[in-house]
Amino acid sequence: MAILRKINHILLLLLLLTICGIWYSTIYKVPAIPKDEDLPAGIEEEEEDVIPVLICAPPGRMGGTVAAINSIYSNTNANVLFYIIGLRNSLVHIKKWIQGTRLSDIRFKIIEFNPAVLKGKLRPDTAFPELLQPLNFVRFYLPLLIQEHEKVIYLDDDIIVLGDIQELYNTNISPGHVAAFSDDCDLPSIQDIAMKIGIQNTFMGFLDYRKKTIQKMGISPNTCSFNPGVFVANLTEWRQQQITKKLEKWMKKNVEENLYSSNVGGGVATPPMLIVFHDKYSSISPNWHIRHLGWSPDDHISQSVLKDAKLLHWNGRYKPWQISSSHGKLWQKWFIPDPTGKFQIRVT
Repeated sequence: MAILRKINHILLLLLLLTICGIWYSTIYKVPAIPKDEDLPAGIEEEEEDVIPVLICAPPGRMGGTVAAINSIYSNTNANVLFYIIGLRNSLVHIKKWIQGTRLSDIRFKIIEFNPAVLKGKLRPDTAFPELLQPLNFVRFYLPLLIQEHEKVIYLDDDIIVLGDIQELYNTNISPGHVAAFSDDCDLPSIQDIAMKIGIQNTFMGFLDYRKKTIQKMGISPNTCSFNPGVFVANLTEWRQQQITKKLEKWMKKNVEENLYSSNVGGGVATPPMLIVFHDKYSSISPNWHIRHLGWSPDDHISQSVLKDAKLLHWNGRYKPWQISSSHGKLWQKWFIPDPTGKFQIRVT
C-alpha cells in the first residue's frame, strides 16, 4: 500500500507539473526562431560580410539620396545594406522611388527619425535655417538607429561615389578612436579651393573663441577641422565612450551660451562633432572625400584631382539638382528620375 501511495503521489506531482507547464507556456510563450526566409521585413540576421551604409532622405533632397545610392550600388560587388533614414511624411515616397526603379534590387531598410529627440537642443539660427533640419543630426544617433553592426559608413545625401565602397569600409580606425573623417588639411588642391572661396578649415571658423567655455577646452583655434559629411564609425567604441550623450551636452551648451551657431562656419551639427571627436578620430584617404563642390556655379575641381577621386561631395549651397553647379553632369549621370513625379531637377 505504501508503494501504491508513493506512485500515486508521483503521478499527481507529474500531473500538476504538466498543468503548470502548459499554463506557463501559454502566458510566456517563446516564439520559435524563424528561418532566414521567415524573417519579417526589416529584421535580418547579422552577416559578417555586410557593409552597412547610412544615408538620409530629406524631403526636397531625395534626388540626391537616390543618386548617391545608385552610384554606390553600381560601383561595387560588395554586400551593401542601405539604412535610409527619413521623416514620417517622406518614408512612403522614398520607398516607392526605390521599388519603382532599377534600385529595386538593393538591400535596404527604411527607418523613421523622430525629431522630438532634438527638443531643447537646437538654438534658432536665422543665418543658416537649412542647417537646422532634423535629419542633419541623424549622425549623432547612429548606435540608436543601427544596432546589428559594429562598423558603419555615414554619408550625406549630396555625394556621388565613384570608387568601390568596400575600400572606404576597410578604412582603419585606430584603437581608442571612434571614427575616421576627412581632415580639412589633407589635400593641397582642396586647401587651394578653400582659400579661394574663403572656406574655413580650422576650429576658429566654427567655434567662438571669445567664449570662456570654448577657451577652457584648451584646443588651439588653428587646429585643422574635419568634415562630418562622410565618415566611418566604430559603434562599439561610440557606445563605450558615450559619444551621443557628449554631443547632446554640447548642443545644450550652445542653446545656453551661443558658442558657435553665429560664427562663419554656421550651423550646429559640425561644431559639437569637432569638439567631441577631437583627438578621437582616424583619417580617411583624401581621395575618398573630394569636397567643396557647389560653393559657386563656376568653381571647378582640376582634372588631375577628379581622375583619382573616389567620392565627390557637393557640400556648397549650389546643389546639382537645384541650380547650375560645378561638375553637375557628373552627378546627373547617377540620378534616377522619380517615378511618382514629385521630385524634379531644377537646373537653370
